[in-house]
Amino acid sequence: MRVLRAPAALSLACVLALAQNSTTTFRENVRLVHVLATVKDEGGAPVGSLEKGDFEVRDNGVPQEIAVFERQTEQPLSIAILVDDSASTAIDLKYETDSVTRFVKALVRSGNPDDAASLYTFNWEIVQQTAFTRNAAAIDKRLRQVRGDGGTAMYDAILLASRDIEDRQGRKVLVIVTDGGDTVSRATFGRAAEAAQLADAVIFPVLVVPISNNAGRNIGGENALTTLAERTGGRVFQPTIGKEMDAAFDGILRDLRTQYLLGFYPKNVPLTRERFHTLTVTGMGHANAAWTISARSGYYGEALPAANASANSSGDVNLSAPDETVRAPKPAAKSTQRGASTTTGRGTR
Repeated sequence: MRVLRAPAALSLACVLALAQNSTTTFRENVRLVHVLATVKDEGGAPVGSLEKGDFEVRDNGVPQEIAVFERQTEQPLSIAILVDDSASTAIDLKYETDSVTRFVKALVRSGNPDDAASLYTFNWEIVQQTAFTRNAAAIDKRLRQVRGDGGTAMYDAILLASRDIEDRQGRKVLVIVTDGGDTVSRATFGRAAEAAQLADAVIFPVLVVPISNNAGRNIGGENALTTLAERTGGRVFQPTIGKEMDAAFDGILRDLRTQYLLGFYPKNVPLTRERFHTLTVTGMGHANAAWTISARSGYYGEALPAANASANSSGDVNLSAPDETVRAPKPAAKSTQRGASTTTGRGTR
């Protein structure tokens, strides 16, 4: 059985203080919790001039001291690009892959020299087409071989990519290019969302809606993607094919280049029976009340000792057998290309 480990920042806390109140427990964590925040003005333009005192971070409702602050952080980016290649996307795949290629080229052209991207495709199975790389040509080559087929295992893809990106250093991002909802995943929305939160990953869905008529759209799937973006501090783009698609990827890159990094050591945080700690980031000082701050909605940390260990432990999260089949390998095709694809399928045991 595979084991999904919580990142170091969310590992079991070192207990420094324990209140005597029988109903409320407070603990202090010597591990740093990272929060990436993007600030937009009324017109949607990024605001990159704020100071540490212009932010307030609350953990389970308790204000926290911001110990680390970076404006327009240059921490390296690891971006997992998840491209939906199910049958419903076949007609638009060429336009989507062209935009993805331009996005990767722009990523490696500027920013941190350690920025890297990895390409995944998903239909009824998930394929990691490339490892994390700065070689835009290698990603483009794999994109040219993608063909639309089968159903949509989007939650499985999010779970897999989140586990793969979890131990990478710096900022972690999932860009999901899809036309709607999940149809064949074994993983649930909840497990996919949890995996992304445990990986500290920010999700940017690029939702290419094939039709505007609500009767033919997967509204539930679109709402799920919106929720994933909001919970992780990302945002949804809904472009049409062509220039709007390029503009969506430009918007993602602009957001990533203007992120604030806020770090705090949890202190005097009241624990509950839930491992999930609620985070709120609000503007103070010079921050205009009309501006929008996007940041993750929480993280997985400690829970009350009386809580069920399997649901509330800050340590390992065991994956069930059905989840494990997401990663069961198919025989890889022979390839002379360096960094050839890794295929992770469903029901291939």
